[in-house]
Amino acid sequence: MEFEHIPVLARETIKKLNIRPDGIYLDLTAGKGGHSKMILQELSDDGRLIVVDQDKEAIKAAKANLADFDNVTFVNSNFENFEQILEDLDIDYIDGALMDIGVSSYQIDNADRGFSYMHDGPLDMRMNQENELTAAKIIKEYSEEDLVRIFFDYGEEKFSRQIARNIVKERAERDIISTGELAELVRKSFKSEDAHPEKRVFQALRIEVNRELEVLTNTIDKVVDHLNKGGRLAIITFHSLEDRIVKNKFKELATDCICPPNFPVCVCNHHASVKLVNKKPIVASKEELKANSRSKPAKLRVCQRI
Repeated sequence: MEFEHIPVLARETIKKLNIRPDGIYLDLTAGKGGHSKMILQELSDDGRLIVVDQDKEAIKAAKANLADFDNVTFVNSNFENFEQILEDLDIDYIDGALMDIGVSSYQIDNADRGFSYMHDGPLDMRMNQENELTAAKIIKEYSEEDLVRIFFDYGEEKFSRQIARNIVKERAERDIISTGELAELVRKSFKSEDAHPEKRVFQALRIEVNRELEVLTNTIDKVVDHLNKGGRLAIITFHSLEDRIVKNKFKELATDCICPPNFPVCVCNHHASVKLVNKKPIVASKEELKANSRSKPAKLRVCQRI
């Protein structure tokens, strides 16, 4: 199956990155390289782009898509390792970075990757297929309490307890190894008017498998630390949990004092390191929604190093 992915909010992202032709940029979640190509088109021969993705298939597709460019470096790694990547490339500071925190169309539509409740396949969900933890392993080995936790915390599923209890009961009889089996079990766990009530469970499992929220939370500050003055960080999110992390982190980084409001004087010595480029998230236009329905939940937030 060919690796396909339509970059969302592409024009808005490139505009907000305010790209310097001779700058150094990071695309930390390259996918097929749709955003990367647009960044490269703004760069001169003196500019440079480092393309990162933990999915080997994505890197392969990006290399093919960006074959006409010489000023691009490809790295197969999780973006949480970007500091080591920069060190290996003898780079201290960059002029901008992009993080598109979503699952590619290829990953969703390829049943063998196990991301979709719409296509029957193995319960995998690994973006990096060399990792040991899979969705099937979670369903088989996690305690009922841990299943409740991830379904509630990462899927915001109010029937987490009921679903977890039914999974534990079912797995005592047989292994649950396919997306179709899990989706059917979730649907039978409670009555819902949603067309696909299983989507929240699948989201929670994907986040747990790939440590998505943990990696995002731990990386934002570090990227900002490596931005040159005036450099920008653009982050595209696809659900409220991710967007909340980015919103709160950007707000904290853009605030001088973060002491509790009841403190009479500042003791934190915290100083703002960024300013917000857009206070409200940028969302897809009507034209983009019509062309790509998967852009509907996307939100873009951008900050600039000061």
